[in-house]
Amino acid sequence: MLKLVNPDTLPAPASNYSHIVEVPEGSRLVFMSGQVGVDTEGNCHDDFAGQCNQVFVNIKAALAAMDMQMSDLVRLNAYLTDAGDVGAFRDIRDRWMEGHPAASTLVMVPALAAPNWAVEIEVVASQSA
Repeated sequence: MLKLVNPDTLPAPASNYSHIVEVPEGSRLVFMSGQVGVDTEGNCHDDFAGQCNQVFVNIKAALAAMDMQMSDLVRLNAYLTDAGDVGAFRDIRDRWMEGHPAASTLVMVPALAAPNWAVEIEVVASQSA
């Protein structure tokens, strides 16, 4: 079981994430490449919310392929191209995470690998062996 920690010696998290996640000894680790808002047929939504939700659909599908679920996420790194999307990102992330506060980093970038991509998320998951 993951140990989620927010010590009193650090400021409270700005939203639903943990400052520290400890992975128990002997657990399996899964590292997922950055996922973007493209579906299995190569389609990409034009809007941020559509892309962001598709990213989480992709993450959930990849985790399922490894017999894992969102509550197995240890870390989530998100890259957005528009600071105006931060609030929407947090709302969408929190809905998909179902209260699981994985360690999280959010970074603003000028662009992603394709000019129409607005969000990319990479994750690390762990499951007790």
